[in-house]
Amino acid sequence: MTQAVTRKLTLQEFFALPEGEPYNELIDGEAVPKLSPKRFHSRSTGALFTLLTLWGQAKGEVGIEWAIVLTRNGKDWVPVPDLLYISNERLTLDEFEDGPCPVPPELAIEIISPDQTFGEMAEKATDYLNAGVLRIWVVDPKAKSITVFAPNTAPVTYRGDRSLTDPLFPGLELTAQQVFQQAGLER
Repeated sequence: MTQAVTRKLTLQEFFALPEGEPYNELIDGEAVPKLSPKRFHSRSTGALFTLLTLWGQAKGEVGIEWAIVLTRNGKDWVPVPDLLYISNERLTLDEFEDGPCPVPPELAIEIISPDQTFGEMAEKATDYLNAGVLRIWVVDPKAKSITVFAPNTAPVTYRGDRSLTDPLFPGLELTAQQVFQQAGLER
């Protein structure tokens, strides 16, 4: 008996797939459906989008569920982070077309869903770092925490009113408590 051989998708074939729900990510040549967000995930996304957009006006762009063309283990990789931030320096305003983000953003944010683990998200954060993303925030609505991954440093977890600042994002200051209050999850 012979095994069926599954042909891997090229980047062009992946982008030629019909759009729809759920979103797909390209992982090791396969279109992998992204998990459908639930209430706490959705509310956390909205709160972070609002806070980052207020800070980032005229500095760059905040995207929700915006695919990024990257490389992982020498292969095309197209993750769809829950949120991303890319500065006007990395993606100039004259590069305005409807497509995936063509360069690694400064920030990718992944929000843990109930059927995901922190370990899975930490592994994905490492993949983002290796692909040129400068910061990854793993947000855990249940633990009410934000863990920041950066190159060549250990991850740092923020809870409560501990201020999250970063020289990469001048003028941005927020706390996990602020994010989860904005999301209506901090009571």
